[in-house]
Amino acid sequence: MAKRIFEISPNHLSFEIIQEILENDIKLQLSEISVQLIHKSKRYLDQKLAHAEKPLYGINTGFGALCDIEISKDDLSKLQENLVISHACNLGPEIPADVVKLMLLLKAHALSKGNSAVQLLTVQRIIDLFNNNVLPVVCEQGSLGASGDLAPLAKLFLPLLGLGEVNFEGKKVASAEVLEKFGWEPVKLEAKEGLALLNGTQFMSAHGVYTLLKTFRIIDQGDIIGALSLDAFDGLLEPFSENIQRIRPHKGQAETAKNFRNVLAGSEMQEKPKEHIQDPYSFRCIPQVHGAVKDAVKYVAGVFEVEINSVTDNPTVFPDEDLIISGGNFHGEPLALALDFLAMALSELGSISERRTYRLIAGERGLPEFLVANPGLNSGFMIPQYAAASIVSQNKQLCTPSSVDSIPSSNEQEDHVSMGGNGATKALKVALNTEKILAIELYNAAQAMDFRRPIKSSPFIENFLKDYRKKVEFVQQDVVMYKGINKTVEFLNATKTKRLNR
Repeated sequence: MAKRIFEISPNHLSFEIIQEILENDIKLQLSEISVQLIHKSKRYLDQKLAHAEKPLYGINTGFGALCDIEISKDDLSKLQENLVISHACNLGPEIPADVVKLMLLLKAHALSKGNSAVQLLTVQRIIDLFNNNVLPVVCEQGSLGASGDLAPLAKLFLPLLGLGEVNFEGKKVASAEVLEKFGWEPVKLEAKEGLALLNGTQFMSAHGVYTLLKTFRIIDQGDIIGALSLDAFDGLLEPFSENIQRIRPHKGQAETAKNFRNVLAGSEMQEKPKEHIQDPYSFRCIPQVHGAVKDAVKYVAGVFEVEINSVTDNPTVFPDEDLIISGGNFHGEPLALALDFLAMALSELGSISERRTYRLIAGERGLPEFLVANPGLNSGFMIPQYAAASIVSQNKQLCTPSSVDSIPSSNEQEDHVSMGGNGATKALKVALNTEKILAIELYNAAQAMDFRRPIKSSPFIENFLKDYRKKVEFVQQDVVMYKGINKTVEFLNATKTKRLNR
């Protein structure tokens, strides 16, 4: 069966397209229009250099604080090679493989627009790495989020020169070995190319897109799990009524309330008489909290959709206008602020989830204490709540914003930076943590619902529980609990949820 192909072009790149590429191992190729644009910008720069009467930043000068030092024409290639080598100060734990693939995709897409004056071979080699799953070793630390993501992008593109390491066929190997295997010669960088590769926001952008793709699923599952908890707790659906949302019409709030009404339609638990007239905030205020999270995520997604369709290296060339402009599109401030916002929103989703977990094990409304039939002899679901509380606390610590910090660099030439690289890695950690917190809530809520039998929840929830019970069993007596939590995380990762309001 032939591999499916996505053509890289100046056209709009969406989250849906990216998700399809990652999930279906779709290969990349350059469109004819992008080939023409790349050739055009490269020819334009070459002509400019041949007749240059003044310095062109990063093209025939040094970089950063060294921008006033002119470089001879004979050394322009070495200048770009030295840039990549010297900037590869990328340290710490390795980032996920899909984030590396996204960095390659997003850089190829940005270069395809014809404002970067690179060789066609350079872009094609980036695509070769992507298509053959030759994934450069890239780590978490080193980016200031302005002059782009210099250190991680330098590490990403060392293999173009036959340097650095890659992950290939399940092993970490020297890049030179893989180049030899495929018969690829190291790329000889020409004027400006090292700067085009290293200037840019692809480390922040790739993390943001990867985290958002997870977040879209997490917030949908958060509504389903919250609805299950509401029913298992014998909670009230009145706070989710359309009238309440109509008089405070935040979009996310209305969407959340509608989701809950749809998911719990036909629930026997909702039809039975209630002895209480109000629920705790962690249940009653779900539309307001989950809704605010949705609104925040929608804003962040909008920022990143603009970014992944932008040119963020420097300087940029405009052949039709006969311009080479040194600007600041590499500055990560829009992303840094958005990533901090995303982390805080996800942290709140986890925080309210942990509170619902606590209420389910508290021995309220006819549920047994710690959700076991024989508490005392059995500790039951006591300690999963501890784990959730610990992770919630860690999220709060991770949500100290990165974007409010700045440390000058390059002898004060780069005197204000975004720290968006740190914001990017933190946001992903918060998302993964929130997934675990929701998994713990699901583990508890499913157990609590089984104590309500023979009463049933809604058809939607019962089908969801049926699938879940194929993976995770009801707890009769004390078991090793981390296994059930891990299986629940696996279940959530494997469950494809469609946006409930689409």
